[in-house]
Amino acid sequence: MTGPGVLTIILNYKTAEMTLDSVRAALREMAGIAGEIIVVDNDSRDGSFEALTAAVATEGWTGRVRVLAAGHNGGYGAGNNVGIRAGFANGERPDYVYILNSDAFPDPGAIRVLVDYLERHPAVGFAGSYIHGPDGEPHMTAFRFPTLLGELEGATRMGPVSRLLADHVVPLPVPEETRPVDWLAGASVMARRTMLDEIGLFDEQFFLYYEETDLCRRANRAGWPTIYVRESSVTHIGSVSTGAKGWKRVPGYWLDSRLHYFTKNHGPAYAAGATLVSVLGGLLWRGRRFLQGEPNTDPPYLQRDLVTHCLRAPFRRAKPAPRPAQAAIAAPDTP
Repeated sequence: MTGPGVLTIILNYKTAEMTLDSVRAALREMAGIAGEIIVVDNDSRDGSFEALTAAVATEGWTGRVRVLAAGHNGGYGAGNNVGIRAGFANGERPDYVYILNSDAFPDPGAIRVLVDYLERHPAVGFAGSYIHGPDGEPHMTAFRFPTLLGELEGATRMGPVSRLLADHVVPLPVPEETRPVDWLAGASVMARRTMLDEIGLFDEQFFLYYEETDLCRRANRAGWPTIYVRESSVTHIGSVSTGAKGWKRVPGYWLDSRLHYFTKNHGPAYAAGATLVSVLGGLLWRGRRFLQGEPNTDPPYLQRDLVTHCLRAPFRRAKPAPRPAQAAIAAPDTP
């Protein structure tokens, strides 16, 4: 095979059978495309690594698919970095790195469309797919970068506020055509390797959530735009590894990632302000729901957790950077 080389990375965490389905779909769509697939197992400890390794041999995928044992679950970004750093088995460097969720399945032509788009547009850094559920329902995966006003709108969720702050709403309506966006959820995103050489890989201080936001922001600042490619279509189940849809309380790693994102990109004062407006907006939302006799659908203690987490942040020791061999759980569902 000739042409640009694509390194596809799929992260697995206790979903071996689904991951194998994702590999099969990716292999089908990589037919005629030079490259390899790396499956990174995130220390599942449930037999996933053994099952995935055995499948490579029995399915005849040797030379096209490799399975790496991360040895430690260091987070989504760290796991992708394991695969990116591994590169091709022969030591050559890929032209593109394709990040695919273990619960995502490229539709016909999806990968080729992304490759062709990046080949035609050498100034573009990221190209991502249109994502839909098994029922065909579109998934919201295109976003603006978070800001103070975006946090206020997202927490308040009132018509007049949303209309007033329309240009700051973080989730974008599902695009109907190919267009630039600030950042994309990582279920199906292709990155230019030369761009990653310039801006670096995922920040491994994010365990889960906000790592794609941060990476796209670094690319944006370096002059590499992110493009939503409507013609590339991928089926996505969502929340299989993270369990996000069943949260009874917002986990600490989400709070850590959110605070790290705002502090890293805007400074501590801005991060505190983002927490303040989110709490105030959330209280307005709760008050409106109470007056209307409707239940509060936010996770329990959300506002309290935001405040206490922010206040305790200066007293927490910085988390050491994960070792390169650490891995990640599957890509998070979008906020």
